[in-house]
Amino acid sequence: MKLQRGQVAVVTGAASGIGLAMAQRFAAAGLHVVLADVDKAGLDTAAEQVGSAGVDTLPVVTDVSDADAVGALADATYERFGAAHVICNNAGVSSPGDPWLGPMSTWTWVFGVNFWGVVHGVRAFLPRMIEQAAEKQGLSGHIVNTASIAGLMPGFGPVYDATKHAVVAMTDDLYRMAKQTQLPVGVSVVCPGWIRTGILDADRNWPDELGERPAVPPAAELMRQFVRQAIDNAPAPSVVANAVFDAIEAERFWVFPNPEFVELAARRWQRISAGENPELMVQAPGMPAADQVAGNS
Repeated sequence: MKLQRGQVAVVTGAASGIGLAMAQRFAAAGLHVVLADVDKAGLDTAAEQVGSAGVDTLPVVTDVSDADAVGALADATYERFGAAHVICNNAGVSSPGDPWLGPMSTWTWVFGVNFWGVVHGVRAFLPRMIEQAAEKQGLSGHIVNTASIAGLMPGFGPVYDATKHAVVAMTDDLYRMAKQTQLPVGVSVVCPGWIRTGILDADRNWPDELGERPAVPPAAELMRQFVRQAIDNAPAPSVVANAVFDAIEAERFWVFPNPEFVELAARRWQRISAGENPELMVQAPGMPAADQVAGNS
């Protein structure tokens, strides 16, 4: 699908990180951008930055875990622009809460955003994208779902890994359905590795209705030090945005902004095919050694 000036892109989680970088990349190509996030202040700032490229922007405060809120996002998009050509279901969070001994709210929140947010985005926009294609030939739109390399290889935390595996699986099925039924909509899934974002501090947006934020177990805090250093030294979010833009135009399903992680995922599947037990320790690219973290703490 050729991305052209005047088309409309919708990006969730657009106030920062990968979402903001996507919005900026689409704006640089002349697309109008609808930005959605729960962070109103960050969202307004992001919309102003994106709009400086000379395109129209529409910031919509949206909790993607709420189906009605995402439906309202779609309503606002079509009321303002009359169409949506690119949908990036990108909003994502992680929680350091203990998945087994801590409160269930950890699972509720992360699944609500990472998985149900994607489902709600597809369900809110796909029917309208199909309708808007009735008068056109070829693809009329493209859906991009943000997963993670954690969707192909566990090891980043049970809750987060589970949500990202689910996103990869449902997006794969969505792609097959779209192709088999000749829907005029392209589909891609993004599986980044380490990217320089604020994902580790996502619980700054912890919803009040879920009660107190879960405590961070000591072991999880130690691991967070390793992950934080890897993220601090990781590529900028623009790397993901550029890869997504290229994948849409090439109608490519898999988007791997960090190709060095793909080998690890492939190794996991080789072990599966051999019937081997999971590896207990996997040294992910970019992870610092223990003494490096200790020296910086």
